[in-house]
Amino acid sequence: MELQEIIDRTVAEYAPLVKASSEAYWEGTTTGSADAFDRYADINKRIAELFSDRKRFGELRRIKESGSVTDSLQSRQLEELYNSFLSRQADKALLDSIIEKETALERRYAAFRAGFRGRRINDNEVEKLLRTSTDSSELQDVWEAHKAVGREVAADILDVVRLRNQLADSLGFTNYHTMSLMLSGEKPRDVELLMNEVDALSKDGFAQLKKEIDGAMAARCGIPESELRPWHYQGRFFQEAPDLYPVDFDKYYKGRDLERLTIDYYRSIGLDVEPMLRRSDLYPREGKNQHAFCIDMDGMGDVRVLCNITDNERWMETMLHEFGHAAYSAGHDANPELPFLLREAAGIFTTEGVAMMFGRLSRNPEWMRLNLGIPAEEAERIAPDCRRSARLSQLVQSRFMQVVYRFEKAMYADPEQDLNALWRSLVERYQLLTYPDGRDEPDWAAKIHIALYPCYYHNYQMGELFASQMHRYIVENITRSGDAAFDSYTGCTEVGRWLTEKVFAPGKLYPWNDMIRKATGEPLTAAWWAKDVQMDINN
Repeated sequence: MELQEIIDRTVAEYAPLVKASSEAYWEGTTTGSADAFDRYADINKRIAELFSDRKRFGELRRIKESGSVTDSLQSRQLEELYNSFLSRQADKALLDSIIEKETALERRYAAFRAGFRGRRINDNEVEKLLRTSTDSSELQDVWEAHKAVGREVAADILDVVRLRNQLADSLGFTNYHTMSLMLSGEKPRDVELLMNEVDALSKDGFAQLKKEIDGAMAARCGIPESELRPWHYQGRFFQEAPDLYPVDFDKYYKGRDLERLTIDYYRSIGLDVEPMLRRSDLYPREGKNQHAFCIDMDGMGDVRVLCNITDNERWMETMLHEFGHAAYSAGHDANPELPFLLREAAGIFTTEGVAMMFGRLSRNPEWMRLNLGIPAEEAERIAPDCRRSARLSQLVQSRFMQVVYRFEKAMYADPEQDLNALWRSLVERYQLLTYPDGRDEPDWAAKIHIALYPCYYHNYQMGELFASQMHRYIVENITRSGDAAFDSYTGCTEVGRWLTEKVFAPGKLYPWNDMIRKATGEPLTAAWWAKDVQMDINN
């Protein structure tokens, strides 16, 4: 009864602040409003103040240490609440300073536009030029123009990193990276072993494909392979697969209504995302955040997505991805038996896994046949290259995930080291890129996740493992097609039912590995992902 009273009292204060914070953040990221970002910072300070209450934390610690809570529902809420309070048991001025600096960084990333040859261009234009130009000089200029944001924000990021480490130290953790993983239910050593396993699984396959990529990119730009630099790989960070195979995916999405495609597909598998889509902000404009995210505004079903879509394959993938997140959030919010504190994904990476499983479909020929209406013979013709492209995408993404994970781990261990050199060495080691001679710039700071979504990137890799694991379970046990290469679940409402009941609705009722075991019959494993990246692409 004592614990329930603390839970009820905390939720009564916390829930309205969550909603107010989300509304301010939504306004700030969709409009660039300085007032909205200021309001967002102020509300987050109030949230930090709520969870920094030492008396309430002391009560929770006493209850936790007593071992008297045996009810599983209360026990899970106690764990979530305890960790939330623990992470804020620090000096108020320190917490406020972190919030203020993070909010200022949000504003600067949202406002930044690359200065390219006398004009300001947004990220979509940067990506388009990097993807389509074959002029090395132009490619270098636009790549460097985008990286200029790093120079603008690097010093401020380092200030926040030091403050985060100070916070972690005051709470008894080695550093902020360790603290972040542990408080999100992950063991740093287990994550390291998993990332090492994925490195070993992907290293040789990527090295072989990198030779193909180098040959294709050099021929494309009319230069020797020895002159290839990061701007030749058709993206800002070489985190997405370049156009190595002859399939022009963008042509299938040109002129298509990505909103309608998203609604209709999810409805066909028994998931209604239209209410969430109608509340979303999907198109680019000046001052708006240029990235994409899904936000659960209140834990009560108000779920929204921010995108900057245009009619190409990349944004189709993003729409399928983000509305996978949205379906997950709506699914746990709609569970009337789930307490407010447990209306979140079982783990950070489990919602990523769902989003990634759906995002993969934008290059799936069977999905394209059934949802875009391309002829069956064309779907069959492009299928081998679609499969090769899917494998390439997984390997390219995986190697960049290694870079960011290892960079952040090392940065929080020693933020005073030469971070520019660290980033360069990791890019060269894991992505096999040749960095520009003499370049000493904070290119790492151009990656918004390092500043604003810290110690998160390994969750994308864990999400890919979970995506492959769910996919195999679906094709073997629900659609029963056995087609691990191309089954898109289109029209199978049982898939949505299974996801809702086994993955979405439980929220944080179980530790993430228990949820995965209950849903798929086994704990998280890299085995199914390994089959995807080591597959024989000729069969």
